[in-house]
Amino acid sequence: MPKYEIHPQIEYAETMPSSFYRSTQVFESLREKVFAKSWQFVGSEDLVSQTGSVHPFTFEGTEEPMLLCREGEQLSILSNVCTHRGNILCHHPAKARSITCAYHGRRFGLDGKFQHMPQFKEAKNFPRPADNLHEFPILKWGPWLFASLGNAYDFSDVIDAMQRKVGFMPLEEFKLYSDRGKDYHIKAHWALYCDNYLEGFHIPFVHADLNAALDYGNYETVLFKHANLQIGYADGDESTFDFPEAHEDFGKSIAAYYFWIFPNMMFNFYPWGLSVNIVRPISKEETKVTFISYVYDEGKLDLGAGTGLDKVEQEDEEVVEGVQLGMKSSVYQTGRYSPEMEKGVHHFHRLLVEFLNE
Repeated sequence: MPKYEIHPQIEYAETMPSSFYRSTQVFESLREKVFAKSWQFVGSEDLVSQTGSVHPFTFEGTEEPMLLCREGEQLSILSNVCTHRGNILCHHPAKARSITCAYHGRRFGLDGKFQHMPQFKEAKNFPRPADNLHEFPILKWGPWLFASLGNAYDFSDVIDAMQRKVGFMPLEEFKLYSDRGKDYHIKAHWALYCDNYLEGFHIPFVHADLNAALDYGNYETVLFKHANLQIGYADGDESTFDFPEAHEDFGKSIAAYYFWIFPNMMFNFYPWGLSVNIVRPISKEETKVTFISYVYDEGKLDLGAGTGLDKVEQEDEEVVEGVQLGMKSSVYQTGRYSPEMEKGVHHFHRLLVEFLNE
């Protein structure tokens, strides 16, 4: 496994080498050392709106099967693997009083506790604690849920950063608009997609419509430990946030807050609501990006920086796929960062190196 280094001072640093994006070994190591130690977006609690609801999903970047459950007011995330012979317990969202394995009938409560197993009367020292379903950490912010495998970084700095900027919005009123959601399949490494997202440098060259809505000269990047924020200021009278007087950005014409959360989540807040983008690694040359929209003010839809998201995405795909081809060059190795415009990319690469070298 190669050991990568990124100079801590952006003025001297070189970008991640092209070999990073070409290596199958590195791609698999990123699953183990980065994604397995991350927090991942599950969705809103509406996924299990009624008691007895269960919702299966796979932890992003890994193959870990999980199960979101509601019992009364209690939400939990359990292993979706039977503790008898490893069968997947639930394949589809459902409503049930308990979880029963369809293979041999082992039954669990919605809290993951073992309840019953046929033909096990003669088994000694049974049941053991290991016969319960494993429970994973869960965090809730607004109506949204996050999960980890249990060895993730401290998520509090991420929540605090978002709460500080958008906590004034009625987050609990944000509603999922399924018809505005979409999956995009990109022929490029997932980290290249994040590289592109993390800088506004390319906006005037790639996104003519978005550039017209934003004041590029005031574009701002703010770094946090495991996240960063790009602030898009409006150019002219485009749709902007209506801040309360106590807000730290009161009086500013801000059209969008673009939050990136390490390693693969984007929370893009607009005056109309939120566009969540989840970057899903498929292979070292293939990525799926899922757009999920939560709306609270329909009257502000399709205005300002928060409009034309599908067009912006297609423009991004074209350049990212071009960079993917460039990574195969025999003469290109590394580039340099713009200290003014590529702080976010440098920060991302530093985090990748930190996690890979642990």
